[in-house]
Amino acid sequence: MPVPTTVDVSVLVPAKDEAENLPLFLELCAQTFAGRAERYEVIVVDDGSADRTWALLETLRATYPFLRAVRHRARRGIADALRTGYLNARADVLVFYPADLQFKPEDIPRLVAPILAGESDMVTGFKQGKYEKAFVSRIYNGLSRALFDVRVKDLNNVKAYRREIMDAQPSRPDWHRYMIVLAAQQGFTVSEIPVPLYPRHAGKSKFGIGRIPIGVLDMLSVWFELRFGQKPLLAFGMLGALLFAAGFVAGLVALYMLFTENVGVRAVWTVIQTCLILGGIFFATGLLGEQIAVQRAELRELRRRIDETTQPPSA
Repeated sequence: MPVPTTVDVSVLVPAKDEAENLPLFLELCAQTFAGRAERYEVIVVDDGSADRTWALLETLRATYPFLRAVRHRARRGIADALRTGYLNARADVLVFYPADLQFKPEDIPRLVAPILAGESDMVTGFKQGKYEKAFVSRIYNGLSRALFDVRVKDLNNVKAYRREIMDAQPSRPDWHRYMIVLAAQQGFTVSEIPVPLYPRHAGKSKFGIGRIPIGVLDMLSVWFELRFGQKPLLAFGMLGALLFAAGFVAGLVALYMLFTENVGVRAVWTVIQTCLILGGIFFATGLLGEQIAVQRAELRELRRRIDETTQPPSA
């Protein structure tokens, strides 16, 4: 099979200890891509695997010309693996797909079809079939829809997206779960298709119950980023103003009681001091946040210019 000089779709596959799944996954990819008009490449990012994943990938590259392999020597997480894959990808359409065969490669062409047809900027799949973590997934998706008003059934699933979406994604651990939210907030169009879900072919899931509180905190962090990330003084300044107002009202009450009834209430004076101190802290935090926001904006612009001028490294 000749190696294509240009590709239309780059499939990004984070892989942590997936040596048992990769041979069948790539075999199914080869069957799916055969005869397709669009040209594919598969970029497997070995995310610090402790098994034979990297040695296996080096062997499989001789069998599958569309395969490119990149390695993290230590585990850095899915979000970082997707960014590494994106920096090595040659196509303008990217696909996030796991290697555990819970989703079959035969569904990749359906996932990218609306983007290649110019009908959507991003396509997410919603799971069809038995899902062990359905209860947790419903809570997560429900909270996400309530907070972000993005009307798709499944925010954290396989997805295809234009390269420009990844260009603008913040490089934060685990924020790949909110890629749809962040893309929609920037005006990219999002659509969804059903994707069958199967049991893992081999190996164990890396998702444990300990991920739930992390996911909730990440959700709040993304919400704050979208609401106040550009202007943090709006949030902290309002809190500071409310506390100053509460302290002012408490001060009036304390003065009224002192002059009319000659009574000084220690608790009221404590409330006044606490409100003034906390209000000042919130204001100072907001001003500091504004300085950080300016630095972040400058770094984003610098990174955009570097990405535009830097040639992607070879696998």
